[in-house]
Amino acid sequence: MLSRRECFEWGVGTVLARALRAKAIPVKIGVTDWNLRLECKLEAVGLAHKLGFDGVEISIGVGTESLPLADRAMQQQYVEEARRLKFPIPSTCLNILHRNVLKADKLAQRWVAESIPITRSVGARVILLPFFGKGALKTHEEMDYVADYLREIAPEAEKAQVILALEDTCSAEDNVRMVERARSKAVLVYYDIGNSTNQGYDVIKEIRWLGKDRIGEFHLKDNPGFMGQGKIDVPGVVDAIADIGFSGWAHLETSSPTKSVENDMAVNLKYTRGVFAARERKG
Repeated sequence: MLSRRECFEWGVGTVLARALRAKAIPVKIGVTDWNLRLECKLEAVGLAHKLGFDGVEISIGVGTESLPLADRAMQQQYVEEARRLKFPIPSTCLNILHRNVLKADKLAQRWVAESIPITRSVGARVILLPFFGKGALKTHEEMDYVADYLREIAPEAEKAQVILALEDTCSAEDNVRMVERARSKAVLVYYDIGNSTNQGYDVIKEIRWLGKDRIGEFHLKDNPGFMGQGKIDVPGVVDAIADIGFSGWAHLETSSPTKSVENDMAVNLKYTRGVFAARERKG
């Protein structure tokens, strides 16, 4: 039989062992400027910081002759604001690809090329390339066309240490097919759990299959309601993200059920952080 002292020491040891097994998940929670209703506006940095996010994903903007964020003075404003608040801008969104689609519009190739130095200049690492609506990739021919262009431009992204991340309505398998065809470590998947769920894909299975090395960033959402109140198994998603060892950014791209952006974002952030914290405690 154990003495009282031995029982105490055994109990403390068990608690310490459990604490050591509980590992912090190296994922930072950001937010998209467009869901703050501040697309391509400097004020998004301050609002994201005020709400308690870890960073903000910003839009490059939609222009005619040039991209709005191509303006050097505007870039400097973002850099100075991020520095003042000690608040990172981890990624940008090339949202003009909703208008000039990469699968069919040569002008889109120019925008992708120009987005690389812009993203580098504001201190971001990932460029979200969207493929939705008329730009959705529906055939392997369209996917191959995009992947072949990305293979051409990828060396520029590699030099700038920037990731070109595909966000689309394709399956994980088709995304990997494009990534492998591009033949570059600078081309990855931008995984959106809401979009993939709406397409009927098993997001937990896809995240585990993709693994950490194929994913640039995540979008987390459970729209049109609050996180955790829709059809997505958010704790299961967080488990999958933790289990693959992903280390990077997951941005909330959540809607505002009550029409109050600040209040609803705060609710979604609190819930999401709570799910990650619960997973950390579980170890």
